[in-house]
Amino acid sequence: MAELKVRPLGDRVVIEPIANEERTASGIIIPDTAKEKPQRGTVRAVGNGTKDVTMEVKVGDIVLYSKYGGTEVTVDDVDYIIMRQNDILAVI
Repeated sequence: MAELKVRPLGDRVVIEPIANEERTASGIIIPDTAKEKPQRGTVRAVGNGTKDVTMEVKVGDIVLYSKYGGTEVTVDDVDYIIMRQNDILAVI
């Protein structure tokens, strides 16, 4: 993978969302309008933290994050979410 052109500042993290399955377990295809936003992704870049926040996630971690957290951005035709570390709920 090429180097990411976005460098998060402070306690922010850049996450590449992992797409949800497009079929149910029984094989039914889910239309785009019925899909939920993914809440799971791969950490692609991590800020340096702040004097109050030590960064606990690292590049390559797969994480679960808050449904409404972060800001969506597109860089080189790839969608990312930039969010604060405290919007990440867990590392998988």
